[in-house]
Amino acid sequence: MRLGLLGDIHGNALALSAVLRAVVRCEVDALCLPGDFVGYYYEPDKVFNMLQGWTLYAVRGNHEDMFLECLTDPMAVEKYRLRYGSGLNCAIRLLPSTDTDFIRRLPRTLLLELDGKNLLLAHGTPWDTDCYLYQDTEPALWDKVAEKAYDYIVLGHTHHRFVKRLGNTLVINPGSVGQPRDRQSGAAWAVLDTDTGRFEHRTEPYDIARVAAQARSTDPHLPYLWEVLSRQ
Repeated sequence: MRLGLLGDIHGNALALSAVLRAVVRCEVDALCLPGDFVGYYYEPDKVFNMLQGWTLYAVRGNHEDMFLECLTDPMAVEKYRLRYGSGLNCAIRLLPSTDTDFIRRLPRTLLLELDGKNLLLAHGTPWDTDCYLYQDTEPALWDKVAEKAYDYIVLGHTHHRFVKRLGNTLVINPGSVGQPRDRQSGAAWAVLDTDTGRFEHRTEPYDIARVAAQARSTDPHLPYLWEVLSRQ
């Protein structure tokens, strides 16, 4: 099966649109989404609309946790807006109940059996949604990952793309569709063929300036939101 690995979309519908056009060209069979559909940017409703009709394998990210917290705690809404921008406010305002229910049902990890291989999908690490795992993370954390006997582990959260071999396990972070942080501007994603084992990181261009302008206008107190999108 050819899988499109799409992590950390973060409400960036323009970036997702560019990726999905490439997904079609690559003849991908299904999408694996390691969380963070919402947060930071401003069109989560369009994100969920664009994903309709695809075969999706998805888990919850830490921004989904924050979104659900905001639904019951008004104090959390302003706290997260000051720190992360108005993306969660947009999700609260724009998402219909069907999308909110989809978020509520998302598991923290998902184990798939594909082409005789097993693939574990998670956001931060297999044991902690909000734990950051980079390629150069201390060996003790990688040793803990290596305890899991899977063919593939697909993660998100860091917005840094990498691939790392641990024995018979290939650990993949496809990077971020909506907000890459590894100084490679564009919408990051990856293709994994579970039948052949072939893997490829990809980056798609899109109108970054348009999203950056929206961030400047909506959240002028957080220049990071637009600066990170074109960081080299």
